[in-house]
Amino acid sequence: MGGFTHNWRIKFALFLVYFVFAILLNSVGTVILQVQESFGVSKVGASILEGFKDLPIAIVSFLVASFLPRFGFRNSMMTGLGIVTLACLAMPLVPAFLTTKILFLSVGVSFALVKVSVYSSVGLITYSRKEHASFMNTLEGMFMVGVLVGYALFSSFVDDAAPGSPVWLDVYWWLAGLTALSILFIHLTPFDESGAHHEGSTLAQDFMDMLRLVIRPIGYIFVMSAFLYVLIEQGIGTWLPTFNREVLHLPSSMSIQATSIFAASLALGRFSAGALMARFDWYPVLNVCVLAVGALVLISLPMAEGVVPNVDVTWFDAPPATYIFPLIGLFLAPIYPAINSAVLTALPTYQHSEMTGLIVIFSALGGTTGSLITGAVFEAVGGTQAFYLSLVPMTLLLITLFLFRKSTTTIIEAH
Repeated sequence: MGGFTHNWRIKFALFLVYFVFAILLNSVGTVILQVQESFGVSKVGASILEGFKDLPIAIVSFLVASFLPRFGFRNSMMTGLGIVTLACLAMPLVPAFLTTKILFLSVGVSFALVKVSVYSSVGLITYSRKEHASFMNTLEGMFMVGVLVGYALFSSFVDDAAPGSPVWLDVYWWLAGLTALSILFIHLTPFDESGAHHEGSTLAQDFMDMLRLVIRPIGYIFVMSAFLYVLIEQGIGTWLPTFNREVLHLPSSMSIQATSIFAASLALGRFSAGALMARFDWYPVLNVCVLAVGALVLISLPMAEGVVPNVDVTWFDAPPATYIFPLIGLFLAPIYPAINSAVLTALPTYQHSEMTGLIVIFSALGGTTGSLITGAVFEAVGGTQAFYLSLVPMTLLLITLFLFRKSTTTIIEAH
């Protein structure tokens, strides 16, 4: 019974830290919308916030992923949470676009520490490929619940009557309190991390092992798949609030709330994918998912054209695209956890930290690229065309998934 309780506490700690960072990371779309109104920043200027968030994730992951097993996953999570607690407190105390940049820089640095630690810990508390895949989907589902809560939380602090009002910054008092409580819970949760240590290796050898993973077929094909997936998801998720506001002509608070449909779809898709992956092979499931996403894009975006502004718009007479387009999240949802689980379970446990470093690096680069491209196209030719552009990486993703399937099968058969 003690072992069960111990395991439950570790899993809850991982869920909690992922939930907290989901709110912070995915607030970037909402904050991009708000800084345009509060600080007079242009769309292109505001889109740089995605880079302030994602590039530090990539850089820090590259530098520390192979070191974290030595520093300790629990220590890494508490360090990351401590950094963002201070950054959240700075937002209402020193309201400025520069402070916003520093916030997302802090979130990026911290998430690099947290994600490598969380993903590497999953291999220590699960005992089969199916259990690993199931837990990864539940973990990513919890992440999307955090995103959903974040949209609701931020929208409740937005004043539609005064779009430039700094009242939305008060949300960061609550977030600072949540991150501080998370530090306390993780500090009180014991965790045996000995399985992550590679006996007899030096730090330099661990770092070189991570670099060698990139040149193996399973490494470079996987990172291409992860890059393309995150490019699609972040490009859409980051700019959906602005799309709702400028293309569908919804009020600012409603634009943010409507984006929660996308987050809810991702959460539902990931929670259900756990059961789905236990019954079916991941490869055909993911192919169906990518094709379904493309179909929904082609069905829903024509509905967004020619929408007439309505100052009295309500949830009952909002344009159909408000509800239909975000449902792509249902089919996007299983892709990321499934490919992450497939690559991690094909490798020995002591390499999970190094592989997770690569996952985080290329996910971050994909997120920044997706946001910048979507933002630039959005400003140049409009939001509808920007979202049509997502069909290109979807096509490429189908190709990389095929190659990735072949490389993981080869490794598993060799074992």
